[in-house]
Amino acid sequence: SLFLWGCSLCVLLLTSAEDLDCTPGFQQKVFHINQPAEFIEDQSILNLTFSDCKGNDKPRYEVSSPYFKVNSDGGLVALRNITAVGKTLFVHARTPHAEDMAELVIVGGRDIQGSLQDIFKFARTSPVPRQKRSIVVSPILIPENQRQPFPRDVGKVVDSDRPERSKFRLTGKGVDQEPKGIFRINENTGSVSVTRTLDREVIAVYQLFVETTDVNGKTLEGPVPLEVIVIDQNDNRPIFREGPYIGHVMEGSPTGTTVMRMTAFDADDPATDNALLRYNIRQQTPDKPSPNMFYIDPEKGDIVTVVSPALLDRETLENPKYELIIEAQDMAGLDVGLTGTATATIMIDDKNDHSPKFTKKEFQATVEEGAVGVIVNLTVEDKDDPTTGAWRAAYTIINGNPGQSFEIHTNPQTNEGMLSVVKPLDYEISAFHTLLIKVENEDPLVPDVSYGPSSTATVHITVLDVNEGPVFYPDPMMVTRQENISVGSVLLTVNATDPDSLQHQTIRYSVYKDPAGWLNINPINGTVDTTAVLDRESPFVDNSVYTALFLAIDSGNPPATGTGTLLITLEDVNDNAPFIYPTVAEVCDDAKNLSVVILGASDKDLHPNTDPFKFEIHKQAVPDKVWKISKINNTHALVSLLQNLNKANYNLPIMVTDSGKPPMTNITDLRVQVCSCRNSKVDCNAAGALRFSLPSLLLLSLFSLACKLA
Repeated sequence: SLFLWGCSLCVLLLTSAEDLDCTPGFQQKVFHINQPAEFIEDQSILNLTFSDCKGNDKPRYEVSSPYFKVNSDGGLVALRNITAVGKTLFVHARTPHAEDMAELVIVGGRDIQGSLQDIFKFARTSPVPRQKRSIVVSPILIPENQRQPFPRDVGKVVDSDRPERSKFRLTGKGVDQEPKGIFRINENTGSVSVTRTLDREVIAVYQLFVETTDVNGKTLEGPVPLEVIVIDQNDNRPIFREGPYIGHVMEGSPTGTTVMRMTAFDADDPATDNALLRYNIRQQTPDKPSPNMFYIDPEKGDIVTVVSPALLDRETLENPKYELIIEAQDMAGLDVGLTGTATATIMIDDKNDHSPKFTKKEFQATVEEGAVGVIVNLTVEDKDDPTTGAWRAAYTIINGNPGQSFEIHTNPQTNEGMLSVVKPLDYEISAFHTLLIKVENEDPLVPDVSYGPSSTATVHITVLDVNEGPVFYPDPMMVTRQENISVGSVLLTVNATDPDSLQHQTIRYSVYKDPAGWLNINPINGTVDTTAVLDRESPFVDNSVYTALFLAIDSGNPPATGTGTLLITLEDVNDNAPFIYPTVAEVCDDAKNLSVVILGASDKDLHPNTDPFKFEIHKQAVPDKVWKISKINNTHALVSLLQNLNKANYNLPIMVTDSGKPPMTNITDLRVQVCSCRNSKVDCNAAGALRFSLPSLLLLSLFSLACKLA
């Protein structure tokens, strides 16, 4: 039969210069045991000798069968009475300094699949078919990170039934598939060798295939799957990959409060101690009030508080931020394990366990009457975190502000209360004001803390008297007058009073703004009269209202001034004659439509001194008329010809009259151009043409009529 002799597990050589005379590992790699009728529980089967050349500190043994164990002295015993255990057992030994594998061949034993894979926890990707064949395989075990020399034999295929001149052939990933050339087989002897160092973290299992071929390369038997398992070495440090690590815990939290979890990653085999991590805190900064403020679960990586809630007081801590150097160590935390570190930042968060307190019970402020703005800043103290709502103050005026003359707001930088006057104060009404103000936090207080007397304060405000300007009453002042009243007419007498009633001051008046220059005011008694005719149609009048401003000046030192507004509503009189538009028109000398132009009329006055307008042709008294004007509506009329005229310019006097009482009339010449219209061209150039006045035109018409009669 064909046997694949597994590589006697190449030993992790961790020797030093002084240990060159010692070879770490099992002193004998292969043992042969005759299959008994039954293995008896706790009966010694054989002794295995393992040495790590460092004193064998706590060696650990693993057996591929769960029915056996190796005692600390190397004795192999059965855990219960058992008959069938398979053809082979493997024993894996390890200390912090070395590890090795021994093979126990059970002579006469029956084959049991999967025992080797149980110990290393690898799943077989291509199970061995259960059929009769001469090729029977077992996995090859090779440690990663082996050193030169290469190639080195790791197993051997022997086939006593192999025909002469037949050859072994090895295929699969690592042979003729990428990565190529890692394994090869001696086609004559069946020795399997590895050509380079292996890295389990790159490929943990190689699935190869062995077959026999004739001289022409034709397969005689196989392929049979061959599994090459790379045994892990502790060659990867734990890594914290998810940083930065920042945790928060509320001040005063109970002992044992979980702050955060930190976990590291180890690329080594997770089924071995090479990736079995343990955590600890290497350093805490600062180390006050206790050097051990926190604890980390060595297996889970949970960081919890271990001090009493009283020590976890943010207001008494030197620094509310702690930095912990967290170490993760593989090999279950043994000294030989590799380590990795990361920094955990823990913030002690504030809770509102301190109420704000005024720095004094009473504040003083002064303000001039009539002024607005901030008059005093109220200061408070709060021990909570200045970046939170537990520190930020909210102020309220709870008494002394019935007229809502005051407001208070929080300065976001200083947390002070800025008390402001928003409605001007009057010294003559009240020279003193007293406000009661309370302060609270934006965030609610914790249940066992409340606001006390220090959270309220009194503000005394003194109003300073200033010389205020006189005030007109009413303002604005309004009068209604007809336009065109006679110069010197009295419009009204203004009235201004001095708010400073206790100062007994006199008042003088003057004109401040009089755009048209129509008004005068008596400086002593305030009588306003006209100095010119008031004209409603003036450009200084807006919608029949004329606006003027007056000053009232007191006798204070310095004097104060008040301004009053006078609105004069001007009633319309019929003082504007209407006018027509347009004043120029054109008509063709051969026009069939004798309409000349539609005239419109307008009047600057107001109704009823405007339309309806009356349109007439002035001085057209001869019997045989040439022009005609017809009313269209109240504001428009049509001018037309009674016959065609020769090319020339004609002036037609139009008289328009409004509806005022008495009415006003305006006479305007309408210039009519009679043009030559030929071949879609209009020629209105009157040069060289006869220009007839209206009498000449009438005579020409009479002459033409006489010729026709003759």
